[in-house]
Amino acid sequence: MRSLDTQSSCADDNEQGTLTVESALQRMLEDISEKIASEHVHLTDAIDRTLAQSITSPINVPSHRNSAVDGYAIIQADLPADGDISILSIVGKVVAGHPYEGDLQQGECIQIMTGAQMPDAADTVIMQEHIEVHDNTIHIDARHSPGQNVRQAGEDIQQDQRVLQAGIKLTPPQIGLIASLGISEVCVKTPLVAAVFSTGDEVLSLGEAPRKGCIYDSNRYSLISALKKLGCQVLDMGIIADDPDKLRNAFQLASKNANIIFTSGGVSVGEADYTKKILAETGSINFWKVAMKPGRPVAFGQVGDATFFGLPGNPVAVMVTFYQFALPCLQKMMGLTSPLVAPIIKAKCTHSIRKIAGRTEFQRGILSKRNDGEWEVCTTGQQGSGILRSMSDANAFITLEHNRPSIKEGEWVSAQPFSSLF
Repeated sequence: MRSLDTQSSCADDNEQGTLTVESALQRMLEDISEKIASEHVHLTDAIDRTLAQSITSPINVPSHRNSAVDGYAIIQADLPADGDISILSIVGKVVAGHPYEGDLQQGECIQIMTGAQMPDAADTVIMQEHIEVHDNTIHIDARHSPGQNVRQAGEDIQQDQRVLQAGIKLTPPQIGLIASLGISEVCVKTPLVAAVFSTGDEVLSLGEAPRKGCIYDSNRYSLISALKKLGCQVLDMGIIADDPDKLRNAFQLASKNANIIFTSGGVSVGEADYTKKILAETGSINFWKVAMKPGRPVAFGQVGDATFFGLPGNPVAVMVTFYQFALPCLQKMMGLTSPLVAPIIKAKCTHSIRKIAGRTEFQRGILSKRNDGEWEVCTTGQQGSGILRSMSDANAFITLEHNRPSIKEGEWVSAQPFSSLF
């Protein structure tokens, strides 16, 4: 009986000529380089930007000795011996921003508020709860230690100390830290510019009337949202028809105006997939079959000076390949030396999952913590690569490793929360 000469596909148990997910990502990262352009922005505009120049403190923080509590500033020589009581005269009061101008003498004390500058001679603060006040004096016992409750100048940060390293993504605590140094502007990486377009005669723009055999474009909106969340500037090029000249013009325009180009669809083996042909003419592109589900066909390379990501056409496959491949690459291009942490949580699967060994699968799941403190996860139902609701209802990827076979109910699996990605 004659057998047909067919090509391998994602339906095969062991598809030939595919890369593992790890190998594909490694190849991409090796070809990606950091974009070096930077700009100075006001601190209020620096959130989520990549710091391009390290921050060195121009001052001591705190800038002066100050009280860590509300209480009374004294000279340590006035601390009583064991079993004794010291009685000190109250000669003044200081609050933050209004230093004491007099000279504190032994036998005297100053009422002081938290954060207020310590008088020159004072070196110890007694909490107000630990004293007795009688007329214009305080009584203190021997429970106290010299130097207590005083913050020293430069205790937190010393002048000329490097406090933030270039390559970090600026977060609210770091913005506050920079402000505490009196710095109003920072040097950050300029945002990456990403050109995005969808391909295909069957794809409709929002607002168009439905047509038989056509679908509304969701991929472009998913990608644009993901890119904006990362702080990228987006060049939305709409939908490009299956026309070689229009595709060629789109790639030329995108490569001149963007750092990265994202397309969805047109990188498979269909006869109307012109993207592959045009890219061969205009760029240096690798077309890969990756041993993963969903997201098998992926294209990656250069078009002019722009990095190109050709993602699959199915909506879920677009999301999976973006977060597993494009996101780490974009973080490197942004100059992040400490990429965002994407933890993997071990969770018990609440039901069986059929899987073929020899490819990595990214099921969409709902991750939750049980009353006993253990994590558990279940899928969102049907997992077809065109079922975008499987992503919308999920809060995590269930990552089933390359060599792992089908999963039985109660087995431990790896879950990657969306909160660390989106």
